[in-house]
Amino acid sequence: MNAVFRALADPTRREILKLLRAGPRTSGEIADRFPSTWATISRHLGILRDANLVLAERDGQNVRYELNTTVFQEVVEHLLDWTKPARRPNA
Repeated sequence: MNAVFRALADPTRREILKLLRAGPRTSGEIADRFPSTWATISRHLGILRDANLVLAERDGQNVRYELNTTVFQEVVEHLLDWTKPARRPNA
């Protein structure tokens, strides 16, 4: 879970995730939407992939990225656990 929160801490990575809500995109399509270099976007995609927030699949010469919704569900459940009242030990 630490890798997920670390990945979500960066605004560029959050924007990449928002972009992928519309559906899968190649790394080139993603990079074209940002003023950063392709290498920088590639690094961001690697961090998102390592945190399992995105899935990557080779499509010929391109790599296509899409959201991994399963991990997002786990993150939401984790956050909701924080909102549950703490159990008091029986006195």
